[in-house]
Amino acid sequence: MTEKNDQKMIFGKGSAGNNTLKELMSKAELHLQAEQLVLAAIPAELSEGTRFVSCREGELVLSTDNASKATRLRFRQHEIMSALRENELFRYVWKVRIKVSPPRFASRRKPVKEPLSKENARLLQEEAGHTKDKALREVLEKLASHVRD
Repeated sequence: MTEKNDQKMIFGKGSAGNNTLKELMSKAELHLQAEQLVLAAIPAELSEGTRFVSCREGELVLSTDNASKATRLRFRQHEIMSALRENELFRYVWKVRIKVSPPRFASRRKPVKEPLSKENARLLQEEAGHTKDKALREVLEKLASHVRD
C-alpha cells in the first residue's frame, strides 16, 4: 500500500530521499511553469482567482475562490483538458477536479465620508433656527457649516 506522500506528479521527478533546497526550488519553478500553462488554457474571465494545485495520476486539481466560478470551470473542463493535452506535461490528463477555497479574509475598504450637500446644510440651518435649545442649535449650525463646495 502506498502512502499519499509517495505519489509523484506526472511532470516531476519526485525523489523520496532527502530534498535539498536546490531540488525544492526546482520543483517550485516547475510548479510555477505548470501553473502558467494551466492558467493560459483557462478562459480569461475565469483565470483570475483560479490556481493550479497539482496534477497526479492524470487528475488535474484546480482551486478557485468562489462556487460560481467553479461551476463554470466544470462546464468548460473538456475544453481546458484538450488545450492542456497539447503540452507534453499534461498529455495524460483525463480528469479535472475543482476545489473552492475562498480567500481567508476580505480586505475592507475604509468608509468614505461624503461631504454634506447644500440642500442638507440648508435643512440643518433651518432646523437650528427652530430649535430653542442653545447647545443643540450650535451643534446643528456647526454641522451645517460642513457643506461641500
